[in-house]
Amino acid sequence: MLNVLTNEDVLCVEGNVQQSGIKLGTVYSFLVDGMLIDTGPQCLETELVPIYENLSFEMVTLTHSHEDHSGLAPWIQKQKNVPIYVHPKGMSICAEPYPYPKYRQLTWGKRTPFQPLPLGDVIKSRSHEWKVIYTPGHADDHVSLFHEESGQLFSGDLFVNPKTKVIMDSESIPVIIDSIRRLLSFDFQALFCCHAGFIKDGKSMMKQKLDYLENLSGEVGNLHKQGRSIDEITQMLFPKKYPIISFSDGQWDSRHIVASIVSSF
Repeated sequence: MLNVLTNEDVLCVEGNVQQSGIKLGTVYSFLVDGMLIDTGPQCLETELVPIYENLSFEMVTLTHSHEDHSGLAPWIQKQKNVPIYVHPKGMSICAEPYPYPKYRQLTWGKRTPFQPLPLGDVIKSRSHEWKVIYTPGHADDHVSLFHEESGQLFSGDLFVNPKTKVIMDSESIPVIIDSIRRLLSFDFQALFCCHAGFIKDGKSMMKQKLDYLENLSGEVGNLHKQGRSIDEITQMLFPKKYPIISFSDGQWDSRHIVASIVSSF
């Protein structure tokens, strides 16, 4: 199911992934100044292709190579014949057929290989120049895009929600904190998040997330100094067991939040 909205001259394509009537996730792609930012997942190909066939854009920029952001890149590359850009660390991942676990293939579909070009420090759309800000933590090839004149920031998966409860085993809370601090050094207002959509008061919401993660890191640090184990700290701070933990066979878990913080001490 798709919704198409416009906020601040940005076309926001909202895709809702469902299976057996159960909502599995919401993912956005954005069109601004002739540049498509992220493509949505392969599992929404039937819904997204008619939209992309009728849209005019000269380029695609991926915030990172994860399949919910790059799933339609192979179709776009073949049918629209426009350049697709990703951080250099994501190029080899894009060249592989669905290089991710089975549960993610079931959720987002099977993304086939494509050949992107490497992002530099800036990228130019029709009339705008965008600063490419390296923001790892969620993924090693993650970037955010900032347009200084409009104050618009496209943050990929760095925000998602203000209070993180589970992360993947490949993610790092200390690195995410560093990336958020980097973003907050820029004078942005509107935030476009690939899972939360348009956030008008984007900078204050991103600051809220930073405060939460910094406070959480402090709590974990204090408990670690008291001799508590990672499992004990996890049970104390995150007693709720989220369905994605079992669905992902533990690739997603609250424990990874605690472990990544402890590993930085």
